[in-house]
Amino acid sequence: MGTASSQLPVIVAGGGIGGLAAALALVRQGFQVTVLEQAPEIGEIGAGIQLGPNAFHAFDALGIGDKARGRAVYTDYMVMHDAIDEYQVGKIPTGDQFRQRFGNPYAVIHRADVHLSLLEGAQETGQVEFHTSTRVVRIAQDDSSVTVWDQHGKAFKGCALIGADGVKSVVREQFVGDPARVTGHVVYRAVVDKKDFPQDLQWNAAAIWVGPNCHLVHYPLRGGDQYNVVVTFHSRQQEEWGVTEGSKEEVQSYFQGICPKARQLIDLPKSWKRWATADREPIGQWTYGRVTLLGDAAHPTTQYMAQGACMAMEDAVTLGEALRTHHNDWPQALDMYQRARVARTARIVLSSREMGRIYHAKGVERLVRNDLWRGRGAERFYDAMAWLYGWNVSNCLDAAQHT
Repeated sequence: MGTASSQLPVIVAGGGIGGLAAALALVRQGFQVTVLEQAPEIGEIGAGIQLGPNAFHAFDALGIGDKARGRAVYTDYMVMHDAIDEYQVGKIPTGDQFRQRFGNPYAVIHRADVHLSLLEGAQETGQVEFHTSTRVVRIAQDDSSVTVWDQHGKAFKGCALIGADGVKSVVREQFVGDPARVTGHVVYRAVVDKKDFPQDLQWNAAAIWVGPNCHLVHYPLRGGDQYNVVVTFHSRQQEEWGVTEGSKEEVQSYFQGICPKARQLIDLPKSWKRWATADREPIGQWTYGRVTLLGDAAHPTTQYMAQGACMAMEDAVTLGEALRTHHNDWPQALDMYQRARVARTARIVLSSREMGRIYHAKGVERLVRNDLWRGRGAERFYDAMAWLYGWNVSNCLDAAQHT
C-alpha cells in the first residue's frame, strides 16, 4: 500500500478550513481527493481569527506558508485590560523575542484569507475535485472502501472518509450522536474600516477587554485597513446553537458597566453577525474503520483559546504525517492520527472553557484574575505557552507514542 495513485480518491466532507487543509495534506501523500461541500459555493463566513506559531508551522507543512504570510497582519503584542477600570492585566510581546522562541510569528488574519490560501493551494495541485450543494446523508463502508450518499441519492466511493463538516457534523452524528453543550455565551462579530475605528484603540495588537460576564476583542486586519471587533456576553435567554443576524440594541444592552474607552467598540459596527456558541464533551474515539473526524467535527470548542482553525490545520498535518509513517495504510494511520490528537485537542476544549471563566470573572474572582499575571515577564508567559505554540510537523506524532 505504498502508493496512492491506483487507489480510490479520499472523500472529504466539508470545504472549510479543516477540509481544505486535509485535502492538501492528502494530496501531498499522493492521493486524489473529492471534497463534498453542502454550501452552493466553496467559501468562508466570519471575520478575523488569530494565528499562533503553530498555525504557521501547519501552513508551511501544507505548502501554503507564503500565501498565508502575505495576507496576515503581524502583531507587536497581546494585551488584556479590565473593561471596568482599564487596568492592564497582562501584556505579552510577540515581536522578535517571541519569534525566536517559537520559530514563527503571532498574527491576525481574516478567516476568508486563510480559506483562500488553502483553496488556492488545493486548486493548484490539480488533484482535488469539488462538489458543491452536496450534503452527506448516509455513509457505509467495507474493509477497503467507504461509500457516501448525498441528498439526491448520488453515491461517492473512496478509500476513506474525512469528516471535516464542522460543528454540526453529519459524519459525527452518524458515528457518535452526542449532544452539543450550548454555553449560553453569545458572540457578535463585525469588521470595521480603519477610518471609522477609534484612533486611541488603533493598536497593532490582539487586544481584549475583560468584564463581568462579557468581553471585547479588537485587532487589525488586511494590512491595518480594517479592524476586527468581537464582543461576547452571557445571554439572558435560552440560546440555541447557530448563527443569525445581530441587533445593535441587544449588544448595547449588555455592556452598561464598562469603561468608555472599551464601550466605544460596540457603537462602531453597522451590522453584526450573532453566534450562539456551543462545544461538545471531548471524546476518546473519532475514528471508525476508514472514517475519521477532523477539526470542529472532532473537537468543537468555544473561542476563548483562539485555536479552532489552528487545531483543524494541525489535525490535517498530523493525518498526513500518520499516513506517511504507515505508508498510506489507512487503519494504522487513522489509529495513530487519533492517538496523536485526542489529548491535545481535548486540552484546548477544556482550557477554553476555563479561559472563558477567567475572562468573565466578577466580584472577588475578578480581583484574583487581575492579580494573576502581575509582574510576569515575557519568558514566563512564553514558558506557559510552550505546550501550545511549540507544536510543529516534527513533533506532531509524539503523543501517539504515549497512548
